[in-house]
Amino acid sequence: MKSDTSLAAAIVASLIFPLSLSAQTAKSNLPSPTPSAFPSKQPTRPIPFHGMVSAVDQKNKTFTISGKEATRLFKVTDKTSIMKGAATGTMKDIADNEEVSGGYWKNSDGTLEAKFVKLGPTEKRAASPAPKASATPKP
Repeated sequence: MKSDTSLAAAIVASLIFPLSLSAQTAKSNLPSPTPSAFPSKQPTRPIPFHGMVSAVDQKNKTFTISGKEATRLFKVTDKTSIMKGAATGTMKDIADNEEVSGGYWKNSDGTLEAKFVKLGPTEKRAASPAPKASATPKP
């Protein structure tokens, strides 16, 4: 009698377990979210740029850099940090044929918003010599 009840309990368990498992793994009929359904997140850091200013529009607070591959138009906002050497600069300091570098955000509407702008040539860092290997091994 005891073996009959254990056998019946085993049969019932073997029938119920696959049903609950299939309910957990069943695919829903809801569409999966697409990447375009979520607003794009800005990168964690600005995208770098470097070049010569080819045009400046003081009224619209924009400047253009003409490159080998493309011409890019950058928007300067109140959040943009402009540096001229070690001093703080303004939009009026940006001039044609001036070397600039910095970083920008690409907005969802396709505009390029300057995050920071450094006016003037970039500083060349002196290459530090590689450390020499010592003749005696360290323990």
